[in-house]
Amino acid sequence: MEFGWINLFGAGIVVLIMIPNIIYAAREKQAETQTKVPDYLFACEQAGRYSCIVLMWLPLLVWKFGFGSAGELLIYLIANGILLLSYYLFWGLYFRKKTLPKAMALAIIPTLIFLLSGILLSHWLLVLAALLFGFAHCMITYLTHMGY
Repeated sequence: MEFGWINLFGAGIVVLIMIPNIIYAAREKQAETQTKVPDYLFACEQAGRYSCIVLMWLPLLVWKFGFGSAGELLIYLIANGILLLSYYLFWGLYFRKKTLPKAMALAIIPTLIFLLSGILLSHWLLVLAALLFGFAHCMITYLTHMGY
């Protein structure tokens, strides 16, 4: 199965990932802490985040944008579905009580979604962006919750 210029599944996944983040940002008008993270880490996180958001639905530098087989499509849909359900579950738990393990799960799960999607779509730029985002996002989450 090949996509044209836009992967609607990927765009839908990005929207679903963003919904709880938007709700959280609206509920938490002030930052939880005034933790100052290193500028380079913040820049890496933002570069990785926005690259993943765009590359999930846009095939930049990919000659053939799609899956090698129906099995890969099935893995993509089922695994991302399970990861998204887990993400929403952890958001529900995190809204009740903020803990480091829950926060780390909320940092790791989107990274896994981006990585899995990049690997299954052979979209290596997305894989690199996911690794950059995942590393920086996990570090920032850890530092923030540890009161750095």
